[in-house]
Amino acid sequence: MDRNANKIVLVTQKSRLQELLYKYNTKAQAKFHIEHMGADFSDYILEDETYQKALANVKQIADKYAKITVVDREFIPNMLFGKDDIVIAVGRDGLVCNTVKYLSGQKLIGVNPDPARWDGVLLPFEARELEKIIPQTITGDCDVKNVTMAKAVTNDGQKMLAVNDFFIGPKSHTSARYDLTTRHTLGRVITESQSSSGIIVSTGIGQTGWYKSVMAQAKAACGLFGYDGSGDYEKIGWDEKKLSFVVREPFPSNTTDATVVFGTISEGDPFRVLSKMPENGIIFSDGMEEDAIEFNSGVEVNIGMSEWKGCLVR
Repeated sequence: MDRNANKIVLVTQKSRLQELLYKYNTKAQAKFHIEHMGADFSDYILEDETYQKALANVKQIADKYAKITVVDREFIPNMLFGKDDIVIAVGRDGLVCNTVKYLSGQKLIGVNPDPARWDGVLLPFEARELEKIIPQTITGDCDVKNVTMAKAVTNDGQKMLAVNDFFIGPKSHTSARYDLTTRHTLGRVITESQSSSGIIVSTGIGQTGWYKSVMAQAKAACGLFGYDGSGDYEKIGWDEKKLSFVVREPFPSNTTDATVVFGTISEGDPFRVLSKMPENGIIFSDGMEEDAIEFNSGVEVNIGMSEWKGCLVR
């Protein structure tokens, strides 16, 4: 295997300790702040040491098979990937989502650096397993899971992709005002004026995250009102051409309704949201609020499935 013929892009993210050092300059100052707040600073050190050890193992193994480029998560939006690059994300599940949406068919390997700490739904491998996985990925002899991504397009030409989910709503904890147009469960397309704390539109992967937490709250509330909570929302496969949505804390009033609060978006179904917020309206994807689209009065966003698919090595 010609090492020089292959390229691996290694995507990393800062540990909590590294973030503290960036803010407080020294470990002593960071330790003083954390312990002053009553937290255990040793846990921050242990997390960082575990991450750095896993990262070193990944680099050591990857260096046998390919040239390596290392890029931090915050620089991913500006990274130019080659069409044959292999991408390895070492971090939490969110790092996979933040990376996949900037790829165009390149295979991505998710590595869990700390299985005792992170669930790793999108991180099926530990560092030591790359001895087998990297050669298989280079030769194409690997199992790849295609994942559906969501796409947002505004009427002023802005575009955004999501691997997990979109949030459409207010920048701070205030009420969002908007008109929502979608296909009702009865089959007809309706438009409803709403006031809420925002809308989450989720992919199949995203149903394991933010969407799941909101629906869990709804099911728990049903139990308090005497419903047995045995029903469940439609689960969407990672590769299905479907999305799901849920409206957070909808508020019915004289001018707003709350009848369209969750549902499924199939290919070809309309899902449009027209902003009525004079300011502080935003759209962001996969938890990256710093990379948001302004969503103020007059801006309308169409949400649907992207033509691009993520390629996760399983």
